[in-house]
Amino acid sequence: MKPFLILLLLLSGVFIGQAQNGTPATAGARGAAMGNASVAFKDINSAFSNQAGLAYLSDLAFIAIAEQRFLITELQTISAAAVLPTNSGTFGLTLNYFGFEAFNQQKIGLAYARKLFEGVSIGGQVLALQTRIPEYGSATNVSFELGILTQLVPTLQLGVHLYSPMRIEITPGENLPTVFKLGLAYLPSERVTCAAEVEKDIDFPARAKFGIEYQIVEQLHLRTGIATNPVNLAFGVGYGFDNGLLFDIASMYHQILGFTPTVTIAFQRKKS
Repeated sequence: MKPFLILLLLLSGVFIGQAQNGTPATAGARGAAMGNASVAFKDINSAFSNQAGLAYLSDLAFIAIAEQRFLITELQTISAAAVLPTNSGTFGLTLNYFGFEAFNQQKIGLAYARKLFEGVSIGGQVLALQTRIPEYGSATNVSFELGILTQLVPTLQLGVHLYSPMRIEITPGENLPTVFKLGLAYLPSERVTCAAEVEKDIDFPARAKFGIEYQIVEQLHLRTGIATNPVNLAFGVGYGFDNGLLFDIASMYHQILGFTPTVTIAFQRKKS
């Protein structure tokens, strides 16, 4: 394997731990700007952070996400999702691409979410992941993820999510990550959302993540956050148009590796 490829894989995996290959895609620029404390989201970004949150969508929604880790072209991720609520629950399709010509992964997921009763929803997704290294061939694996979202009180939400609970080898010596997340979203007012989350990858130490979102005016949101182990600082802004179109930008900063920008374009029809 080429030395440059090895370096890139280390940067995307072993060196920074929780950014290893096969992990769930970032929950859009909204999640990235809040330190990825996104397990209790109730919007289209939930397609990637906790599918249980999709149960609260009332109409068709789309999202496209582009991320470039540490401003390195070879460490780019492109994700997209489409979600359709029905009387039988909410159905979704997610797509994800990571890498470059010499090493890349494509992931497709079929998601489902529904409300069990007032204030409680469940969701999950079946995943097919293909890993391709031209010099060695390709391999396809199947896994799944599960989540639950609970409204503890009107201003406090609890989210729990488990990604790929079975140990699955995606390349020799490298397993698909098994990741558990537990988090809260606190809404002290209509304009402020505070989020806190603990994430545990079975192969790495636990991470704590915190974020805050402030609605300056109806259309404009400011966000900031922090994640530990390794430490990442985050910030971003989002703007929502009257027709339901959303535009979010964010960046996370690692003190050694630098910036990771994320851009999201989404459409989520507003309730009338």
